[in-house]
Amino acid sequence: MSYVVTQSCCADASCVVACPVNCIHPTPGEPGFAEAEMLYIDPASCVGCGACTTACPVGAILPTSALSPGQEPFRLLNAEYYDTFELPDRTPLALVPTQRRLARPGPFRVAIVGAGPAGLYTADELLKHPEIERVDVYDRLLTPYGLVRHGVAPDHAATKKVTRLFEAIERDPRFGYVLGIEIGRDLTVAELRERYHAVVFAVGATTDRRLDIPGEQLPGSLSATDVVRWYNGHPDLAGLEVPLDSERAVVIGNGNVALDVARILTLPPAALTATDMAPAPLEALRRSQVREVVVIGRRGPAEAAFTMPELIGLAGLDDIDVRVDLAPESITGNDQRSRLVRELATRAPRPDRRRIVLRFAASPVEVLGGDRVSGVRLVENRLVTDADGVLRAEPTTTTSDLDAGLVIRSIGHRGLRVAGLPWDEKSGTVPHRRGRVEAGAYVVGWIKRGPTGSIGTNKSCAQETVASILDDLDRGVPALVEGDAADLVRSRQREVVGLAEWRRLDREELARGMAVDRPRLKITDVAEQRRVAAAPTTRLQRARTPRPATLIAT
Repeated sequence: MSYVVTQSCCADASCVVACPVNCIHPTPGEPGFAEAEMLYIDPASCVGCGACTTACPVGAILPTSALSPGQEPFRLLNAEYYDTFELPDRTPLALVPTQRRLARPGPFRVAIVGAGPAGLYTADELLKHPEIERVDVYDRLLTPYGLVRHGVAPDHAATKKVTRLFEAIERDPRFGYVLGIEIGRDLTVAELRERYHAVVFAVGATTDRRLDIPGEQLPGSLSATDVVRWYNGHPDLAGLEVPLDSERAVVIGNGNVALDVARILTLPPAALTATDMAPAPLEALRRSQVREVVVIGRRGPAEAAFTMPELIGLAGLDDIDVRVDLAPESITGNDQRSRLVRELATRAPRPDRRRIVLRFAASPVEVLGGDRVSGVRLVENRLVTDADGVLRAEPTTTTSDLDAGLVIRSIGHRGLRVAGLPWDEKSGTVPHRRGRVEAGAYVVGWIKRGPTGSIGTNKSCAQETVASILDDLDRGVPALVEGDAADLVRSRQREVVGLAEWRRLDREELARGMAVDRPRLKITDVAEQRRVAAAPTTRLQRARTPRPATLIAT
């Protein structure tokens, strides 16, 4: 019996270390590890010991005998990977690299701005070094985990299990949160840098790219960034108006986020109730009149931005009618992606279900409507190969109108300028060299590399940035710092949420969810978040809290 990875990788690599026969690739250090959509288990060399399933922190590895029909493509995907992969010539054991030790004894203090995956993976890499005395993670929100809390689709519970890794990082006594503090408003970048040997900016790409077409400003024309944050309970978007009173919605773009939005808008209410979706959006979606979501991609299926794990997950849904707006014979290629898209194109319609339609080779030229969105005008594209060999979408003269009461653009994220740091306006990133902006200031995550990669990509990204930090500390730059940031923070903002307060808030959300048979009931009002975080934790609250093995008592 062999095993199969069934989702994008968290890059923890525990499974690689646990495997006694070196059958999981690509491994850290091999080409493609940082860019891989997922890891793959070689069916020919897997001995079926199951060590990888125990090691995986997010439960993503299953025996082939336990795969559901919808997960069967993952088995084929694993096998297909090894058709071209050349096994490395090395001992059949994933060796742990020698731990680097700093030449200078420290102690050193590091601040990280941003409590999302990039920031927490960076904290993890730093805390591996005993010379690091303290790592403080700052965030303007009162809750950590960034995109894992406010970006991962509510029905992707397995992906959210990466928080178990973050909880392990939080257990280090040298780790701390400073939540509810906005750098640039409550503290300046200069003030922060004066009090730490290094400051790492992990602020992500917090805005979205625009279509720049007529009608984009109409009510009912929204960004996927805002819609995702709305249904995930982001405090800034609690009052977002998402019109769900029409039978059709249109999503422009066909990356993973676009598929997430389409799926959430079409899933039956009963399926959403089993998630940690915020209460108000859940109630709005229960009343939704949307029956069809059309996902628009400007090029063909082979060039679509969605990953194979995301497409397999979509194709395996039983409660949504997934369609492809192409003739099956026009979908060429014999790779796993082409075969799956072709199979979707041949499926018989299921009119009793809500529907997602994948439409390719089309681009929006205008959002239609008067006082609100009523549809979108599309132009058909012709795919042409330019002089550089790149396949591009070239508009034709053929247009068509598609009725819709909601148009959501999902064409990519973009970073915002960080005060006090250089800025590349074209890429929306901070210029750097291996994560180093200058001695004492560093970047990691999307603000460093742009909005690319999965959650797990942040691990290798963090490793590169931390290596640059350690190089600078070894060289003696920046010089030792004086003063305690905590005193300055308290003088500016008395209601700061630290690790103990976050744990109280986390426990209360879990307890409220358990009371209504849901995994979590998110608190989205900032004032209530502060009140709950500041309240003493009772024995009763601790007793009501599920998954005690991953929670720490205050």
